[in-house]
Amino acid sequence: MPRLSTRPLLALLLCCSLACPATPAQNPPQSLTRQDELRAVVKPDPKEAKKLADIGARQEAAGDYEGALEAYEEAARYAPFDVTIVSKAAALRSRLVRGYVDDGERLAVEGNLGAAAEAFAFALHVDPTNAVLMADKSDVALLYWTAAAWASAISLSKDNPELVGQIPQMEALIDRALALDESFGNGSIHTFLISYEMSRSLASGDPAVRARKHFDRAMVLSNGTDASPLVAFAESVSIQKQDVKQFESLLNQALAVNPDADPEKRLQNLVMQRRARWLLSRKSELFLVE
Repeated sequence: MPRLSTRPLLALLLCCSLACPATPAQNPPQSLTRQDELRAVVKPDPKEAKKLADIGARQEAAGDYEGALEAYEEAARYAPFDVTIVSKAAALRSRLVRGYVDDGERLAVEGNLGAAAEAFAFALHVDPTNAVLMADKSDVALLYWTAAAWASAISLSKDNPELVGQIPQMEALIDRALALDESFGNGSIHTFLISYEMSRSLASGDPAVRARKHFDRAMVLSNGTDASPLVAFAESVSIQKQDVKQFESLLNQALAVNPDADPEKRLQNLVMQRRARWLLSRKSELFLVE
């Protein structure tokens, strides 16, 4: 069966495999969890790097690709500027992702959806960014809604290390959605990122500046008919910056949005306006100085 005809199903399976952290699909082999990322930075050691790279080469030759990847990535920690070692890790990582995705596609076509979801989940754990490259513009809705639900689950479970550890996968979904169609939902992806940029780790620049860029795009794409970006910026940025005048202005603008102007957003706007009123009622608690 041609790959194109299975894309909607594959995207759905991918999202399901990500959104169900309690399933076996979210517990890949130990070598795929990349524990090295949690360890302290090590001092460069070319000899140790070569030793580990040799171990990786032997494991790769023996068909133990997961073990080889772990060895190559450990070697790269000891020699981060060794192009040969870093390239071996990157090449094998890409090969593993492609292998898991191909397995997932084959299993999905055969009707083995559980095993297909597990294969896609393994691909995400090996390399979240590359694994989501299988998605195209027709998959943006699935990527967005899964990322939004997943982010909510993470925010409510900050004491759950396993769930918090899945942030890279969630980021890969929303970033891929943005790259494929920034106008989705009249700026919904940008609205999501207004709040998320304020807590995104390992990102360069001022988070408030990044959030502002998403806010500006969301306002343009929504043509001012959506209260969500106004409330998101007020709650995520204005409070953190302790800018009470901006906070009041944005929320009052949100309350001025006509919920009947866009029937598809009516319920969403009513909910956001209710939140805007609630936030304004707590102004004295949210700001140290008015």
